[in-house]
Amino acid sequence: MSKTPSFVILLLPVLLLISSCNTNQSSNTAAQRQASTTATSTPIDPATVASVSGTIRFDGPVPAPKKIDMSQDPACTGSNQGEMLVVSNGNLANVLVYIKDGLGNRTFMPPSTPVIIDQRGCRYHPHVLAAMTGQTIQIRNDDATTHNIHPMPKHNREWNISETTSSPAIQQRFANQEIMMPMKCNLHPWMRMYINVVSNPFFAVTDSAGKYEINGLPPGTYTLAFVHEKLGELDQQITLAPKENKTVDEAFKSPNGD
Repeated sequence: MSKTPSFVILLLPVLLLISSCNTNQSSNTAAQRQASTTATSTPIDPATVASVSGTIRFDGPVPAPKKIDMSQDPACTGSNQGEMLVVSNGNLANVLVYIKDGLGNRTFMPPSTPVIIDQRGCRYHPHVLAAMTGQTIQIRNDDATTHNIHPMPKHNREWNISETTSSPAIQQRFANQEIMMPMKCNLHPWMRMYINVVSNPFFAVTDSAGKYEINGLPPGTYTLAFVHEKLGELDQQITLAPKENKTVDEAFKSPNGD
């Protein structure tokens, strides 16, 4: 009659414990996935929602845009003007406007549709982008050259990915709120943009005419923040009544104090 070796008998409890731990880990992971997919946004009564809109102005003389030398890559044939300060008729583009405070403990699910970044003419389009935490950011390469996409976050995971003309679009998400996160191309040093990751859906980026609009806000008192990559941040406190459409303008001064 054969006997089970003593070392096997001693090993069996250890194997059972490992198996139990792995099962628990799998169960925990599955539970976390289920919890993340079943999370919901705090309901907002659509009959009471308000909106805020306005124009952002630039107060002072507008410096001439710096010229960019793209000659290192013959495939780069885009505009060679700098994008740090874009002013049209005194109105300022590329300003992030978002609800910074006042939403309390409300929760929000990110949109299922991605936001798009195009690499075209060896520039990023748009120059300033806003997305929700957890929302997909899709990065395309429309140039006949390879780009290298490198965000430089302080509060999110850093990554660095090359994208050829034939590569599928890059799909990335950021988990934490972060304002004016720089992103660059390591192959074309003039290529730079800013990604804003906001923990709520109430944000906008001013267009070429300096206009913005934020809709669907529940009534309340909020801190409305205006952020520019070079000029910094300005805040205003606003109170929105049910169904109110409020105009809130702002002005940034010249960085030279002129």
